[in-house]
Amino acid sequence: MTQILICTVGGSHQPIVSAINDLRPDFVVFICTDKDPATNQPGSRVQIEGKGNCIKAHNSDANPTLPNIPTQTGLASEQYETVLTLSDNLDRTYLDCIAAIDGISRRFPYARITADYTGGTKSMSAGLVMAVVESPGIDLQLVTGSRADLIKVQDGSQFSDKADCERVRYRRLTEPYRRAWQRYAYSEAVAGLVGLKPPGGLRNEYTRFRELSRAFAEWDNFNHMQALSILQSYAPSLPDHLKQYIGNARQLNDKSTDKCDAARLFDLYRNAERRAAQGRYDDAVARIYRLIEWSAQWLLKVQAGIETGDVKPEQIPDHLTLTQNRKGQWQAGLFNAWQLVKHYTKGPAAIFISEQENILRSHIEARNTSILAHGFTPIQNNQWQPIYAWLESQFIPMLLEETAKSGIKTLPSQLPDDYPG
Repeated sequence: MTQILICTVGGSHQPIVSAINDLRPDFVVFICTDKDPATNQPGSRVQIEGKGNCIKAHNSDANPTLPNIPTQTGLASEQYETVLTLSDNLDRTYLDCIAAIDGISRRFPYARITADYTGGTKSMSAGLVMAVVESPGIDLQLVTGSRADLIKVQDGSQFSDKADCERVRYRRLTEPYRRAWQRYAYSEAVAGLVGLKPPGGLRNEYTRFRELSRAFAEWDNFNHMQALSILQSYAPSLPDHLKQYIGNARQLNDKSTDKCDAARLFDLYRNAERRAAQGRYDDAVARIYRLIEWSAQWLLKVQAGIETGDVKPEQIPDHLTLTQNRKGQWQAGLFNAWQLVKHYTKGPAAIFISEQENILRSHIEARNTSILAHGFTPIQNNQWQPIYAWLESQFIPMLLEETAKSGIKTLPSQLPDDYPG
């Protein structure tokens, strides 16, 4: 396999020579500096392209006694190239290194590439390391050896050693998908993670991140059964604050208890909150409309045995006018369903609709102008906030009083907005 070496070149030739002699690359990219614009002093470029004896064997020597690095290491002219950068400009060095990596990867698509950051200024080394961390598949190394001080390793003791940056690289490559959790964008995290190739030592950590992202993506798409299945498989390794979601998911899936439908009402509410957090206010209000309608349907079914999709004629109060579908079934939409709640129930919901009916109608008007309903006007944050404040202060407390009879006394936690790892 073709071996490529990319290395930063500073004032000392020994580590570069050691790296080349140890690796014996087929091609070398030297990241060097040109003349200093302030002092006009030669940069490290001279160590690669200088003629004759151009390198001092020791800094204390009066004159250069060694040829350039390619000559010392037996590199032919077609086996190397020089890339110029600035000595103390991290941004510029990083961009130059990225460009060099991209160029050499296209030129040698199947080569093994190693980057050595031993030489050069601190900014040059940092720029190369940053570029490599963002370039999967490239090995990172440095030349090290015995030290008598913190200035340099002792001559003759140098050797090339791999620098383990896999965890740093993994963290940096996965950071966008950790941030996706902050926006509840679990599907985005899954899509990004699927395209990554994790290092061998971090494969389990990667798989856990991907699968937990998938679990909450499924949950966010109302596929509670699949979410529960994934979460249960990772139960032993979940931190305490995530274990609660297993119990919540079980409630959403257990149709043998009265808690299931009640829990699903609040799950829909939390889903609407997530859409609003993403700035998707039309989606949020559409879900709230469904929540208000579904709550009335649930109350009527549980407390009065009424199905709003098929109201029996004897269940229709004299003051209420319903419409029939093509099958001849009498149906009650959102507002008529709440009129039935007022007529047939005596609890908090009946009191709520008696007191809040006009406010409910005004909030529903915002939904009716949405493109997801009957209009073409997008819902903005300033329209969502009054609706949300009303839900928090009026609707949800009422609903919790009603669901307490089924065993749901508190709102479930919102899905997590940070990945625990």
